[in-house]
Amino acid sequence: MPWELTVGIVALVLGAVALTVALVAVRHDRQRPATASSPAARAGTPVTGPLIAVVVNPSKENTDRIVDTARRVCAEAALPEPLFYDTTVDDPGTGQARAAVAAGADIVVAAGGDGTVRAVAEGLTGTDTPMGIVPAGTGNLLARNLDIPLADVDEAMAVVIGGRDRRIDVGRARVTPVADDDLDVTSEDVTPEGEGDERVAHLFLVIAGLGFDAAMVADADAQLKARMGWVAYFLAGARHLHGRRMKAQITLDDETPVAARLRTFMVGNCGRLPGGITLLPDAVMDDGILDVAAIDTRGGLAGWAQLFGEVVAQGMGVQNEAKIKIGRIDHVRARRVRIDVDGGEQAQVDGDVLGRAASLESWVEPGALVVRAPA
Repeated sequence: MPWELTVGIVALVLGAVALTVALVAVRHDRQRPATASSPAARAGTPVTGPLIAVVVNPSKENTDRIVDTARRVCAEAALPEPLFYDTTVDDPGTGQARAAVAAGADIVVAAGGDGTVRAVAEGLTGTDTPMGIVPAGTGNLLARNLDIPLADVDEAMAVVIGGRDRRIDVGRARVTPVADDDLDVTSEDVTPEGEGDERVAHLFLVIAGLGFDAAMVADADAQLKARMGWVAYFLAGARHLHGRRMKAQITLDDETPVAARLRTFMVGNCGRLPGGITLLPDAVMDDGILDVAAIDTRGGLAGWAQLFGEVVAQGMGVQNEAKIKIGRIDHVRARRVRIDVDGGEQAQVDGDVLGRAASLESWVEPGALVVRAPA
């Protein structure tokens, strides 16, 4: 056999062996757990750093993606394997957050909508354990106000791992239900210390409201919310544009009560809403003060149109100087607020409906919650 042919056969055999070894290696690598294939694991980097717990609302469509992403980014950052807790109908996140802290979690992530965020915050309020957020809801109100990425799980998890801790205020709202009207309590709310009152004090992080805004939230169709997002709230609100003005009495701190006619009354810790709307332009979530918006309209659709224009303008720093207003929004600030209404109105906290209430009391707990915000 000529030596050239011999060398060619040997080279062909060696090439086939090399290709086989490469294919086996690739297949083996694909079958490895994600943590083993991470750069830190391949380099033999020890697993250190904070332990992250993720409280997941399993009813959300991208739950699996959130879990997979959390595992991957923690592995890539050489962090311990994260802990996972599913919310339930009976406990939408409060008990899970407390269990995570008891298990040694350094950061507890609320992965869900505003209800999950509110429930997890309830479990962490008063502690030094920061709450991270992976938005997966319709409004994502606190995430918007903290500038947390809304549509990218990787970017939201990057904030959880590499963000800064920020201590913010917590609002409380306590309602008096209309006679024979049960309240829909959606988290493990508490009666504040020293308040000898059996009614629960519902936590809110963004806005509590009584009147039109709560009726709009209560009537929003769940299927439309899933398909259209926050637009479903505006469609629901259209049904209440011609509703009656409520007769109210408002008390701010220790001042004398003031009578008013309103469409809705809102108490906020921060004021950015979906659709680029800023309802409370001066609200700051760590100033120890609540911002109040008293909203009224007359003149039907024309009044609502003027009101909407005023809200948009104030978000841009422009004040409406018109002498005659058929739609108006008045702002005040206080540490404690109470509103009483004749006949009762719907009440809500951060998009969770509480039912019809004859009164709403609200106060602020300064710096009660630590959140993980963009650096």
